[in-house]
Amino acid sequence: PAGPRSSSERSAAPASSGVRRGVIWSLRNTPHRWETWRLVSVAREEGKQDDIRAILGNDIAIKAYREGTRPFPDGAVIARIAWSLVPSEENNKAFGQEQSHVAGPPKNGVQFMFKDSKKYAATGGWGFAQFGETDGKPLEVAKLAACFACHQPASAHDFVFTRYSLAGLAGEK
Repeated sequence: PAGPRSSSERSAAPASSGVRRGVIWSLRNTPHRWETWRLVSVAREEGKQDDIRAILGNDIAIKAYREGTRPFPDGAVIARIAWSLVPSEENNKAFGQEQSHVAGPPKNGVQFMFKDSKKYAATGGWGFAQFGETDGKPLEVAKLAACFACHQPASAHDFVFTRYSLAGLAGEK
C-alpha cells in the first residue's frame, strides 16, 4: 500500500483534516518524533521575541539544507522551539564574572512549517502550525494567519529564514 515509508515521511504527514489558506487548522498532534530531528541552527532573538531558539528539520528538510535545494521539496518539515534566556549562576561562578546565559523555561510553543506545494500553494507551498509550550494544544487558526505574512521577506529562500549552520563543521556537508 502507498503511504509513508520512513519515520521522516510519517513525520511530514500532519494529523489534520483540513487546510484554509495554507494554514493547518485542525492539527491535533505534533509531527511524529519531531524532538529527535536534527539541528539546523540556533538563534538569539531580541526585542519583542527575547528568546533563544533551535531550528530542527526532518530528514527531508536536512537533506535539502545540506544540498542547497530550494525550493524545499514536498515533505520537508521545519520546527522552531524557543526558551527564555536566563543567567547561569553556576556557569558565572566558574567564569568569575557574569557572562553566561542558558535556556530557561520554554517560550511561545513549538512552531512547524510543512512543505506541500499543492496543498499550500496560496502560502508559498508551506502550511503552518503552533502548539502551546505547556499544554501542547494547537494554536487558534486566527493567530496562525500571520505566519505567511511574516515569512514573505524570506521569499528568495523559499520563505525560510534559517540557514544551515552546520555546513563545514567537523566534516558536515
